[in-house]
Formats: sequence, structure tokens, C-alpha cells
Amino acid sequence: MESAPSIPVAQYLRMSTEHQQYSLQNQTAAITTYAREHRCRQERSGLESSARPLYQLLKDVISGTAPYKVVLVYDVSRWGRFQDADEAAYHEFICRSAGVPVHYCAEPFSNDGTFASMIMKALKRMMAGEYSRELSVKVYEGSKRLAQSHDLWTQLSAQPS
Repeated sequence: MESAPSIPVAQYLRMSTEHQQYSLQNQTAAITTYAREHRCRQERSGLESSARPLYQLLKDVISGTAPYKVVLVYDVSRWGRFQDADEAAYHEFICRSAGVPVHYCAEPFSNDGTFASMIMKALKRMMAGEYSRELSVKVYEGSKRLAQSHDLWTQLSAQPS
């Protein structure tokens, strides 16, 4: 009995900061499980090592040189936390238009174009952008306080006893 041919796929991995020690490993594990369950063959894409991996992926897909037929992403927020949710949709549209659909491996819905999945995906894109915006404000305020406390410490240390 012949087994069905496997589909060549690329993993798209993204990490927000260097402090997310296990993020790439967790994404890889979930994507590998998904790929195995869906009879996919993972192609070595090198996407996770590029400074701007999404744009390299898009370039490969548009040029037709991509050795894969599907892009596997952990979840909607890993595709990108764009402030404009339409940007994430646009990038996915480019892939789909070139015949390379994007699958979200850890989402509770299939990215199958049904009304329910489109609503969930749009909501998750907006949530990802809002999370990024809120986090940016918190990081900025924390960095500002840290710099102020460092300046105060420097001033106090410089004063003669």
C-alpha cells in the first residue's frame, strides 16, 4: 500500500525578545506535531535566522522559488503583531494568492476561509496588535524609570561623603 505524498512546508518562527528563552523551541514542537499529523515534510527554510524573516518568506513566495507549498505558524500572533491588523491579512493574502497558504498550528480553528475562522482570525489579529501596543507602553515606562533611577544612583554616588 502506497502512502500519500507529503506536503513540503516551511516553519515560520518568531520571537519578540531574546528573553523568550524557550519560545522558538515551543513553537517548533507544536509545528512539528501539526506537520506530522497532517503528513507534511518540513523543508529547511532558515526563516528563523533572518533579521526580517517574514519579508524574506514573502520574497521567496512571490518569486516562486520557495521549496515549500504551505507555511506553518504557531499562532496568529506569531505571524505578526501589527498595529494595523490589515497588514497581517495582506501578508497572508500574498502567500495564499501565490498558492502557499498559511496554517496556524496552535489555534482552535482551521484557517479554511469559513466565516467563523475569518472572524476568529481577525479578532486575534486585533488582539495581537493591541497586546503589542500595550506592551510597548509598559516597556517604555519601565525603561524610563530604570534610566531615572540609574541617573539618581550616579548622582548620589558622585557626591562626596
